[in-house]
Amino acid sequence: MNKLVKGLAAAGVAAAMSQGAVAACGDVTIAEMNWASAEFMANVDKIILEEGYGCTVELVPGATLTTFASMDTKGVPDIAPELWTQSVDVPLKAAIASGSLHKMNPKPILGAGEGWVVPSYTLENHPELKSVLDVIERPDLFPYNEDPTKGAFVGCPAGWGCQQINNNLFTAFDMEAKGWVLVDPGSAAGLDGAMAKAVQRGDDYFGYYWSPTAMMGKYNMQMLDFGVPFQGMDDWLACTTQAECADPQPTSWSVSEINTIATDSFMKNNDPKAAAYIKGREYPAAAMGAMLVYMADNQAGGEDAAIEFLVNHEDVWTQWVGVQAANLIKKSLN
Repeated sequence: MNKLVKGLAAAGVAAAMSQGAVAACGDVTIAEMNWASAEFMANVDKIILEEGYGCTVELVPGATLTTFASMDTKGVPDIAPELWTQSVDVPLKAAIASGSLHKMNPKPILGAGEGWVVPSYTLENHPELKSVLDVIERPDLFPYNEDPTKGAFVGCPAGWGCQQINNNLFTAFDMEAKGWVLVDPGSAAGLDGAMAKAVQRGDDYFGYYWSPTAMMGKYNMQMLDFGVPFQGMDDWLACTTQAECADPQPTSWSVSEINTIATDSFMKNNDPKAAAYIKGREYPAAAMGAMLVYMADNQAGGEDAAIEFLVNHEDVWTQWVGVQAANLIKKSLN
């Protein structure tokens, strides 16, 4: 009888310890933002936190401004996996200074940002093109279909925030005098269509785009170094981004600030190992591009893409978690 009682007591202690380990993580809310990479990341975080660390995760719909406002004023959701923070820079700094929010991961996606791009084969065929400055000297490689004597640079559609930036940079680099035409693609579909048509034909292409996106991954587009230093945020905000900028100067594109943001409640009340995972995960550009292409080609949502990633990219995500968590996650996928 004593052995039985001791056995039951030991089992009870073990069960309590197990439940305590799961409870240590507790409930977590994660913003599932309304673009593909952020939707995908939220679902990867959900699976890893639930299966690897015993959290109970709820995904909540999100967008940059609304998610930040909710986190800042209500403390919900706990985590925004991919927050482009430049648009909320001032209130975010205030929230961080007060301790209510934390920057968890300054590089959740390697190689993310905006700028001017060309296909990879353009650089392979013309190794002398090292930067935007080099490309600008070769309008002959990118003939404009309405006037082949000029080069075509495809900018942003009218109404996009990046349109004025491209207009000012086009002026700053004196591109019209060097034989270029600034092409307005008309819409997001027009921008994507111009790139797709050129690459499918094997033509050289030069224009604006951003990463991570399915288009960058599918067509193996390469972001160019501008070949000139960034002139600083004061000049960027006062002139480069403004319609009334009288004398724009050559500059690199501003560095995009993308962070994973978490609430103070998550930091204090959830498993430190879960926080360590969030802090340490970085998606290589190639892996992220491949997943966005998978989502586009298969009309897949974030959950399906997350499973596809965890099954086929163990070499990436197992570097973010401990051995025990990795084994639990792998087991859940079988």
